[in-house]
Amino acid sequence: MDIINWNSILESLLFAAGDEGLSLKQLVEVLEVDELKASEIIEDVKQEYEQNNRGIMIVQLAGTYQLATKKENAAYLKKLVDSPHTTTLSQAALETLAIIAYKQPITRAEIEEIRGVKTERPLHTLSAKVLIKEVGRAEGTGRAYLYGTTKEFLDYFGLKSLEELPQLPEKVADEFIQEEADLFFEKFQETINS
Repeated sequence: MDIINWNSILESLLFAAGDEGLSLKQLVEVLEVDELKASEIIEDVKQEYEQNNRGIMIVQLAGTYQLATKKENAAYLKKLVDSPHTTTLSQAALETLAIIAYKQPITRAEIEEIRGVKTERPLHTLSAKVLIKEVGRAEGTGRAYLYGTTKEFLDYFGLKSLEELPQLPEKVADEFIQEEADLFFEKFQETINS
């Protein structure tokens, strides 16, 4: 007979749910247990975190349970958020950012049509770095999200407005376009790393 590690399962579920959290009803459905058992699992994990002096805890907000960091670690979390990012953007993220900067507002499908590949991960990365944001919804079926750059994008690249972006050439040979794109992304990457 297999022993079910409810604490581990709950922790995984709350981690995957992120900021949205999970209601007791959702936990009952997913875990396939009654409310009393789900509540016991939640309390058990809460106690486990407290007894082992962990850096996270379970909080209940607006009827949902979420993982949260402990208040006493706030100073270190603030340093992490305030520190300059040493991570660089991938080629895919740079391409996606350039497309959004020049074509905004633009949908994910339009970006993918230009790039020829999926852009879900680059969009997530750029949103997490607050370089882009959702700026509205497209008209028509599905009402896709429209993406645009943020004030942080302008600040990051030292621009006062989007009009300061370098002009794109009208028509150029494919080889020249590739060289220019490589140069653009190289300069872009240098700006990010500095």
